[in-house]
Amino acid sequence: MAGETFDRTLEDLGNIVHLEHVNVRVPDQQLATQFYVVALGLTRDPYLMVGLENMWINFGKSQFHLPTAAAQVLRGVTGIVIPDFDELPARLAHAAEKLKGTKYAYSVAADHADVTCPWGNHIRMHRPSPRWPRMELGMAFVELPVPSGTAAGIARFYTQIMNAPAKVVTNGSVAAEVPVGTAQKLIFRETTEPIMPYDGHHIAIYINDFSGPHHKMVERGILSEESNPYQYRFVDITDPESGKVMFELEHEVRCVTHPMYLRSLINRNPAQRQPTYVAGRDARVWA
Repeated sequence: MAGETFDRTLEDLGNIVHLEHVNVRVPDQQLATQFYVVALGLTRDPYLMVGLENMWINFGKSQFHLPTAAAQVLRGVTGIVIPDFDELPARLAHAAEKLKGTKYAYSVAADHADVTCPWGNHIRMHRPSPRWPRMELGMAFVELPVPSGTAAGIARFYTQIMNAPAKVVTNGSVAAEVPVGTAQKLIFRETTEPIMPYDGHHIAIYINDFSGPHHKMVERGILSEESNPYQYRFVDITDPESGKVMFELEHEVRCVTHPMYLRSLINRNPAQRQPTYVAGRDARVWA
């Protein structure tokens, strides 16, 4: 056949197609609103979990889920890309008084800001860049510290069990990187520092091959929950070669036929204010 040839493997995706949410419990929804909505400029979902028992926070196609209970802290950092990064420092400064007496803290650099929530969760806010193609607003990565010597086993788990093309990289330190969809990553970075005990927080992912990983987990006895026809869970990330547990992180695993897959999420424009209101600009412009 005549015509230009292409490397078609460049557009292949792994089995994990979407990193939907990070779930950590919060004891105070007022403080959570002040932090996630006012300071960060994200959006409370107006349709689901609108009571006092839980709060869903939208940003792009991903969310934070914040059930009301004793605080949980993700061991690591959640990376978020926002299109209005230049407005972020003013929001962070404005929120400081309302969040005084908590663990709230922040520092701003040229292309990112490191922010700590009132209970100690670390979030890194980024400008859009070629590092995250096709993303102007969303969850770019979740990065977690793991014990030295575990990155290779973690990469094998995601490659062999989850059918995701994970790899071990060295960029200052050793890490297992797991691509998710077109622009997201799970990163497991080795450290010699002490790692906090696991407190039950979780992430939610969608996968295309739903039954394959399930079968392998059942064989190995690492499935932790048969939730419903569209979802199951596991906690232990084990090395397929040794069977040893490399790290604990609950994964809420959903299929792409799940009714909520790529649900349309409302994302507000945090620059809108009553005194300076501009008609037609209530929603964020993002891609």
